[in-house]
Amino acid sequence: MTINFESIEKENIETLKFPHTEVLKDDNAINQRRTELERAMSLGNLEHSKIQIYFEDDFSKKMVETTVWAVTDESVVLKKGVGIPINRILKIS
Repeated sequence: MTINFESIEKENIETLKFPHTEVLKDDNAINQRRTELERAMSLGNLEHSKIQIYFEDDFSKKMVETTVWAVTDESVVLKKGVGIPINRILKIS
């Protein structure tokens, strides 16, 4: 089974609505996501490397290719202060 992700520009993320529910059900996957986000932040700040973030809003699954500037307790901060709630992120690559 292949899941299709709609590609979205980071500028359009702020128009999306995000439910408060967690998209990952496994504690190990949640911990792994946090580790990957911290690594993505380091790459973004040190090397300005872009990564792909796969996430889910209230409508569908989406993917954005961007640089992570910060990771807070609740969200990932991209350029221009655009944020994605961590609990809605499925994977990072």
